[in-house]
Formats: sequence, structure tokens, C-alpha cells
Amino acid sequence: MRYRSTRGTGIHVPLSEAIAAGLAADGGLFMPESLPLLRADDFLGDQSVAAVATRLLAPFFAGDMLAPELPQICAEAFTFAAPLLPLRSPRDFVLELFQGPTAAFKDFGARFLAACMRRLPRHSGQPLTILVATSGDTGAAVAAAFSGLAEFHVVILYPDGRVSPRQAHQLGCFGGNVTALRVDGSFDDCQHLVKQAFADAGLRDQLPLSSANSISLGRLLPQMAYYAQASLAHLREHGELLNFVVPTGNLGNAVACVMARACGLPIGRIALATNANRTLHDFFAGEEYRSRASVATLANAMDVGDPSNFERLLWLYPDAAQLRRQFTLDAVGDDAIRATIVSRHAAYAELFCPHTATAVRTLEALRQEGASGDWAVVATAHPAKFDTIVEPLIESTVEVPAALAKLLARPSRAEPLAADYAALRDRLLATRVA
Repeated sequence: MRYRSTRGTGIHVPLSEAIAAGLAADGGLFMPESLPLLRADDFLGDQSVAAVATRLLAPFFAGDMLAPELPQICAEAFTFAAPLLPLRSPRDFVLELFQGPTAAFKDFGARFLAACMRRLPRHSGQPLTILVATSGDTGAAVAAAFSGLAEFHVVILYPDGRVSPRQAHQLGCFGGNVTALRVDGSFDDCQHLVKQAFADAGLRDQLPLSSANSISLGRLLPQMAYYAQASLAHLREHGELLNFVVPTGNLGNAVACVMARACGLPIGRIALATNANRTLHDFFAGEEYRSRASVATLANAMDVGDPSNFERLLWLYPDAAQLRRQFTLDAVGDDAIRATIVSRHAAYAELFCPHTATAVRTLEALRQEGASGDWAVVATAHPAKFDTIVEPLIESTVEVPAALAKLLARPSRAEPLAADYAALRDRLLATRVA
């Protein structure tokens, strides 16, 4: 299997090179030259996420230096479950992806990426700088995955004041080989700074760089695994396809679900839930794609005005009309997020973070429109990460999972940074080993 840029400039590289680079040399995102076609019977006996991932990802690793290591990589990365649980409303389920060390779905991809990169050869005496922009959860997951690995230096950029207090604490609590920078700007500003760094040949000559955002192939591929595992388990138990509602901002998690379905996994319809940032909503409503400044919402990890992985969707479905036919998409505002958290807790004692609440509200709307079949809402983060939002709404405290409590007990520190590339460049070069 070889990987090419979404921008079609003739770049064809092996998987390990694509993972190490993060971004293609032409600024595009890496995608496999073709998608393998698998059947449910190919996964007989595979029950855990690690076992399903090993089988699912084998064609993507074929012929690469990392291929013999794939079973161990999956075993290292997927040490926690992704349970598919019934909701109280009929034929509705929730796929809980927040059982990992930082209580967010990003733990799956970040740990897999770290396990891959630890095994890649290094040709420089410099630590590899993992540069990551985060709208809330990615940075902590990447920091946890690479923390203490001396051959890596993680630099996190996050929008100051636009993540939850507990998210901010997580981002700054690792220390050591992890640097947190709180940027005076939006997530889109952070993402733009990261892209400028990768486009800066002079910087990259002095400082080895790689990415851990959802633009990284090493994060995208493993995220297919929990959709595969959940849909296979559901098919065995109920004999039906499982439909998904995916809350999304930068589209990485959504693209993983799309790719799993395209590979033949028993996935039915895919609905996307966004917040008041309407870039995707307006495109799927028929308008031309137009990036715009992001707006702050309760579902802050989805506050994205120019989703990077839209480029991957266009690679999969080059015709805009065909792309629009693949999904249902709903934009859920803050008032609806609040109402959903309150109503589901009052009626069913169910508890959701603001991001998951957008998916729940989207599913409720689909049911009202007559959607049939079995549907799973993708729960992307534990509600305890958003205590300042959730607890006043339900008038009760949210129990903090043990792994999250451990991180919150650490001291936390983040450095201020202007939303200016020259300032970021200087800060990155200051970390260079003499």
C-alpha cells in the first residue's frame, strides 16, 4: 500500500514515511491509493478493538517496515474499551469513546500514532518536535501518549479562554518534554500557525517536525477501528447494520467512519452533528464551500471554521453532489445543547458532554423525521471535562473518572503566545538542541 497527497501532485510514499511527515510536501493530506474491501466474515473471532484493528489495518500496513509490528502497536495503543451501550430511547445506542487516559476519543489515535513513531528510524540528533493545534481534547491526548519519551518534544497550541478549565489544566499538566502554548486567538489561528510551520522549509531544515493533528494518517487510520468493532459486534448480536451520528468539527472522526464503511464494514447511514459553526452545514445545504472565522460555543472542541479534513472528503467524493448525498448533517446551537443535556438527564438519567449532546439532538431530529433502524451516538468526551457547563444544567456534580482526576491533581502551566507566526517560530527554535 502506498499513500498519495489529496492534491494529486504525484507524491507516492510508503506508510511509515507518510506518518513521519504528517503533511505531504505539497501541503495536502495523505490518503491510501486505494481502499481494501473487507467482509464481516474476515473478522471471525476478533472481539476487542485491538484485535479488530490488527485485522482491519493489515492491508494499510502491507509492505511497510511497520507491518510486522502492527499487532504489538495495536496491543499497546488499545488498552481500554469502546463500549456500545443501549440508550433508554428504543433502538438507540451510545458508543463511549472516553474510557482512555485523558477521557476523550482522541486517546485512540494519539496512542496509536505514538506507538508507530517510536518504531520509526531517526536520522537526526534532534528530538522530533510534534506540533499540534488543539480545540480542546487533541492536545492532552497527544501529550499523554508522548509524555516522557525523550526522543520527542510535544508543542501544543490552544486558543486561550476557548477551552474548558479542565481541558486547559490537562494541556498544561504534563511538563517535561511537553510545552503548552496558550494562543491569543481562535483554534483556526492555532491551526494556521501549525500549517505555516510545516510550510517553512528553513525551519524544518533546523528542526525536525511532525504532526499529531487529525491531519496525521497515524491518527486517522486507527480511528476506523472502533467503528469497525462496534458495527461488527452489533451485526453479530442484532443482525442489522448500525447507523452512526458523529459529532464533528475538524472532520477527522467523521472521515474515519466514512472510510470504515467504504472498506465494507457493516455501517449504514452516517449523520454528522456540528455546532453553531456553519461551514459544513451550509455546504451540505447546497452552498459553495466557504471557510469562515470560527465562533465560540459550548461544544468548544468543534469550534472550527475551516475543517482540514474536508480535503479528504473531497478526495473520497470529488463530485460535490455525490458528497452531499453521503450524509445527513445538522447544526446544533448552544440553546439546543443545553436543552438536550437537561432533558435527557431528567427523563432518563443520561449524561452527555456538550459535543455528544449535539449528536443526541441530531438523532432525536432524525427519529422525528421517521429515521428507522439502529443508531449509535458517538460519545467523544466524558462530561466531567465540562463540569462548568454540565453541572449547573443538571444541578448536580459529575463524578470524575480516576484517570482524569489524576491529571487534574497535577500542577499546570501554559505559556502565552501571540497569534503570530514569527513568535511561534522563535519559540520553536528556542527548543532546538545545540
